[in-house]
Amino acid sequence: MRYLSRQVPQRDTALRQKPAMEKTSGPAKRRPGRRGLARVFSLSGSEIVFLGHCLLAVAAVRLGLTFLSYNRVRSLVTRLDARQCASMGELRRVAWGVAAAARFVPRATCLTQALSGQYLLARQGNQSDIRIGIERGTGQQLKAHAWLVSDKHIVLGGSVEGFAHLVDHGNR
Repeated sequence: MRYLSRQVPQRDTALRQKPAMEKTSGPAKRRPGRRGLARVFSLSGSEIVFLGHCLLAVAAVRLGLTFLSYNRVRSLVTRLDARQCASMGELRRVAWGVAAAARFVPRATCLTQALSGQYLLARQGNQSDIRIGIERGTGQQLKAHAWLVSDKHIVLGGSVEGFAHLVDHGNR
């Protein structure tokens, strides 16, 4: 029996192809994690040490919020006496470290990150506040968010647009 080959119109092959997301499976899904580890190993020694401190702080705060109340965790975080204002460089470094470490800690919410950042800033003697607010116009569902603020600069949490301010929790 002879097999006849015929040309398939271009339109038909495009319809038969799987979308790009379906093509990747197995090892291809792991690549972003590998790139993340490659980035970690490309950092300087002091940056790796600081990232390790951030990772420990984020993980400890996350565990604390799981097993203890918010007020108890906040009292543990704010034990350090912090009175001075942080420089922009210190604020950027803490923001970078906490955000990077939060990628490795499951369910590291905005509150977890804000408390971790407050602890890291307080360890350096820098004052900061945690601002908690709710999203305006969400209807029946209440959506809360937390920010870390130092000297009127938002360190962690993004923009406050669209949120109603509820409370600020300082170092003491």
